[in-house]
Amino acid sequence: MNQVKIEIDGMEVYTEKGKTIMEAAEHADIYIPHLCHHPDLHAEGGCRLCVVEINGKKEPQTACTTLAEEGMSVNTKSEDLDRMRRLSMELMLANHVDDCTTCPKYLKCELQSLIQYLGVSTSRLRRTLNAVNVETGNPLMIRDPNRCVACGRCVRVCRDVRGVGILEYHKNEEDRITVGVTGDLSLAKADCRFCGACVEVCPTGALQDKKGTFKEGNREDILIPCKQECPAGINIPKYVRFIKEGKYEEAAAVVREKAPFPKSLGLVCMRFCESACKRKDINGAVSIRELKRFAAEQDTYQWKEKSVFKTQTGKKVAVVGAGPAGLTAAYYLVKSGHAVDVYEKLPVAGGMLSAGIPDYRLPASIVEEEIAVIREAGVKILTNRKINSLEELRNLGYEAILIAVGTDKGVRIPLPGADLFNVHVNIDFLRRDLLNTQMELKDSVVVLGGGNVAFDCARTARRLGCSQVSVVCLEEEGAMTAGEEEITEAREEGIQIYNGRTFVRIIEKDGKAAGVLCREVESFTFDENRKLILTVKEDSDHVISGEMVIFSAGQRPDLESFVDLSLNPRGLMETDSSGNTGIKGVFAAGDAVTGTASVIQAIAGARKAASEIDRYLGGDGNIEESLSENQEADGFIGKAEGFADLDRRTYRCVSLDQRKDNFNLMTEGLEEAAARCEAGRCLQCDLRPGLTRSRFWTEYQYK
Repeated sequence: MNQVKIEIDGMEVYTEKGKTIMEAAEHADIYIPHLCHHPDLHAEGGCRLCVVEINGKKEPQTACTTLAEEGMSVNTKSEDLDRMRRLSMELMLANHVDDCTTCPKYLKCELQSLIQYLGVSTSRLRRTLNAVNVETGNPLMIRDPNRCVACGRCVRVCRDVRGVGILEYHKNEEDRITVGVTGDLSLAKADCRFCGACVEVCPTGALQDKKGTFKEGNREDILIPCKQECPAGINIPKYVRFIKEGKYEEAAAVVREKAPFPKSLGLVCMRFCESACKRKDINGAVSIRELKRFAAEQDTYQWKEKSVFKTQTGKKVAVVGAGPAGLTAAYYLVKSGHAVDVYEKLPVAGGMLSAGIPDYRLPASIVEEEIAVIREAGVKILTNRKINSLEELRNLGYEAILIAVGTDKGVRIPLPGADLFNVHVNIDFLRRDLLNTQMELKDSVVVLGGGNVAFDCARTARRLGCSQVSVVCLEEEGAMTAGEEEITEAREEGIQIYNGRTFVRIIEKDGKAAGVLCREVESFTFDENRKLILTVKEDSDHVISGEMVIFSAGQRPDLESFVDLSLNPRGLMETDSSGNTGIKGVFAAGDAVTGTASVIQAIAGARKAASEIDRYLGGDGNIEESLSENQEADGFIGKAEGFADLDRRTYRCVSLDQRKDNFNLMTEGLEEAAARCEAGRCLQCDLRPGLTRSRFWTEYQYK
């Protein structure tokens, strides 16, 4: 017989043979006071708060260590039990700090909750408080020994659940039991894995996450910051673990579950996930983007066998714009059973991926390869096809329309001389060959702006043979919006950067541009209307020479064809959070809604819009798919010698001589051994939510 029947406080309770009274009670939603007990840990019964009376037993027994037996009758409430529990609690509190309000676990503390439940006061006992220094020097967590009640949860979870075992019990000079790191080493020196399990199970504020480690939000989300920070919600820990295990196809499939451009993302993603990676506070974030690139490069498309296409609906959708937003939405709408036509005004599909990001960063062949998968799924892409109005599409019989035109028009700042010969805007310059635009290249070029596109222009000019290239921007170096690697690599290529400058006018010589008159900036802000407010240094006028000037201080969408749409003060399309424009059947996504953002943000917005369009057309809006195998993460991660000091591995640039005068891909990704080592640096933050959350007495039905 696998079940036994017992009685708890007069209620019949059934439980599996081999379960304890505590486990039986919890399953029946009956509260028995406890502190050292945790559902994921083996029982010790040390706190003596879970004592119960059992018919036929002379002495009270600890519920967490006593097995339930057939016919057993258990009583959890009596004056004797209350007295024993209060005494146990008072002994613990004799060494505990008085002021709970200074603790980050205030109102979320199990100890505090028990004090309330038991009605305990420390006034009867002599306090034996010993102020001990709070340990703040370790990465990610704080240890406050003054709040430790020696319940041993942290010791057990570190040793028995994680297999690391760097925490142990100690006795101090007053014979008080304390918990500390083996050998009194720092966590890093003791080879801590920084998984956070000890913090998760600690019932008091003795172990705390450092402030700023996590954002506010749902527990399941915030405990995995890389996934939370990824706009598309890619399951990063899952594909990183697959790489560590050598399952590269599965890793690629995980990325594909959320994004149809994994190779492109592996080269140009903005790496929001890495900015949130907890490992950065130890010795550098995990190189997540490079691991994505590695996985994508191993992809042989086995995931297609699991790809699901819903039954054809007979509904037609038009998408305007074949950039990452438009193509992503089209891909998921086709998989939802709708017929989708994508209209693109340029000769090629891909948007900024194909006609904005230079080949040395993202080769056109990679974008074409990923678009081929989208075409294969059934998306029809019509290039060289500009749409002039919504009415034009309605007349073609489309039930839904998605506007995903991006921000592909450069902004020409209205300076004196802005219309001189050899003064261009960023997008026109980057698309000069694609659109057969006649531009006279010069030896000296000045690029105005400090973002990634500005550096794309500058580095492109350098590769085209311009010998003197300058980037001039308002921001100081640490505040530029361009990626750190863009700036570093540009300097290596000989590009001069002038920070903290405002532009006064374009210098003219013989009717042509000859440079930019600038002033040094002390500070700048934007008002509520995004109007620039500057403070400039007196007598700081100076000229930065250049026979060619490129404006690269932003882009805007081309919405002249869509006069029906409402725009906000920034000239972007007004939508709700799901992409509805307010016009029946018309939706929008991508940079034309958010302003110039990133590829992964465009993909995320497109997924929401696709889901909403599917619902509008009568579907369930579910575009989720499982392309990878289930992964049983082993929580017993074990000790890893030198774990905190494992070097970060990232991409490598080819030598300057090999890249300075051509548009060949300038980076080399991780080799297999390096990729697996880098994946091994992951803290496996997704293991922590797998630990059972402790319940407070107020959450039980019977208490």
